[in-house]
Amino acid sequence: MQHGFNAYAAAAKTAQSTVSPRELEASLLIKAAARIQTVADDWAMRSGELDEALTYNRRLWTILVSAVTAEDNPLPVEIKRNILGLANFIFNHTIRVSIEPAPQKLAVLVSINRDIATGLRGR
Repeated sequence: MQHGFNAYAAAAKTAQSTVSPRELEASLLIKAAARIQTVADDWAMRSGELDEALTYNRRLWTILVSAVTAEDNPLPVEIKRNILGLANFIFNHTIRVSIEPAPQKLAVLVSINRDIATGLRGR
């Protein structure tokens, strides 16, 4: 079984190296959105997973902000400002949701992640 796992790990690493940074970012945003949506969809059973889902999303956005604000990032200033504004909204909204959790408050986080992922994929 160990040999099978090593072959899988090697294939996954190869696939990862052929994925563009934008596609990787899009995939991670979709993953974060899916985690949040899962909590919202089954609030009665999964509300205990909210903090973990929000933390994952916040960390992802922190990494995106770091990438966008890097000196060597070629994005136009206006796009950088828009992403920083979105990140600021996400961070503030996440705090509000943490203070007063409710499933209907999660839709905006899911929507933003999905919209940005779509943009990253050029659709």
